[in-house]
Amino acid sequence: MKTLIRTFFRTLRIVLGPFMQLWEFVTRPKGVVRAPALQQAVNQQCQNLALYQFTTCPFCIKVRQEMRRLSLPIERLDAQHNPQNRDALLKGSGALKVPCLKITDASGQTQWLFESGAIISYLNQRFAAA
Repeated sequence: MKTLIRTFFRTLRIVLGPFMQLWEFVTRPKGVVRAPALQQAVNQQCQNLALYQFTTCPFCIKVRQEMRRLSLPIERLDAQHNPQNRDALLKGSGALKVPCLKITDASGQTQWLFESGAIISYLNQRFAAA
């Protein structure tokens, strides 16, 4: 029975995945336009961030849309098809759960932030005013 359920959901993801990606592309928001110096400062801060994600996860799509709206060049790491990224996520955060934002501060300390709402809130607090 477990195999049947997994097969059903895997098939559902395969069928719906392209439509979800098309919807993400069609509803892509325009990015915030900042002064060049300000955008460069934002780009510098984003070098310490990485988003672990699945391509067709609706919650990951929600976070990526917000990243586009805020014009944030955050590194995106595919934890679904890339075993190294999957292992790094599991080892670092202790869970295979996406979306997950890896935040590394200046001292090298790493914080792992789960849940799309929490990630979007963090990004807005940190970058919306900039």
